[in-house]
Amino acid sequence: MAHELDASRLDRSRPLREQIYDLVRHMILTGKIAPGDILDEKSIAASLNVSRTPVREAVKKLSDEHLVDVVAQSGTRATHIDRAEVEQAFLIRRALEMESAAQAATHMTEAHAEVLNDLLLQHARAIERRRFAEAIATDDRFHRYIADISNLDRLWRAIDISKAQLDRCRHVMLPRQGQGEATLEQHRNIIRALNSKDAERARRAMADHLESAYASTIKAIEAGDIKSR
Repeated sequence: MAHELDASRLDRSRPLREQIYDLVRHMILTGKIAPGDILDEKSIAASLNVSRTPVREAVKKLSDEHLVDVVAQSGTRATHIDRAEVEQAFLIRRALEMESAAQAATHMTEAHAEVLNDLLLQHARAIERRRFAEAIATDDRFHRYIADISNLDRLWRAIDISKAQLDRCRHVMLPRQGQGEATLEQHRNIIRALNSKDAERARRAMADHLESAYASTIKAIEAGDIKSR
């Protein structure tokens, strides 16, 4: 945790609250802060050489996203993965990303396809080298770029917030045999659908991809590979 909470990583010319929020959120999503771990605001502030105020504001935002529980007299802890939250996150993400893909199909160009294919190659290399955190980050860039094709930055922000509980599961699941390869093939199908400029085909390809990932997540939860309540 000390490496992640390095004061040198902060840009003092930008709002500290957002940067601290991003740092701590990333640690929760990637499991560096595990479910049930205590978040000591005083310790975080000391590590980053900041006052308690921006830390408190960042924690409040994380609480709003159900990533931490703030309990009076008991402190703040990273939430446990909750199956009901995972199910709701999936429903929201699927609806928003299906529309993102449909919109992108109507704007698709050769230049857009080239960027998506480059991201696909980067993703494949990360999986081949077993750099799983890098693979997930590249996966996110792939999905974000689809929203960017139609200049839907606010839509992507809504997706990013809604999928937080799914992301926590992804960091547990990606090392599973075949999981990364299946994702790559589904991304290829999405690119083909976008290149067809058929909005409905793109919508369906995205839905198939997200439904497959969700089915794997639920299977992992039911098998106990992902601890949930």
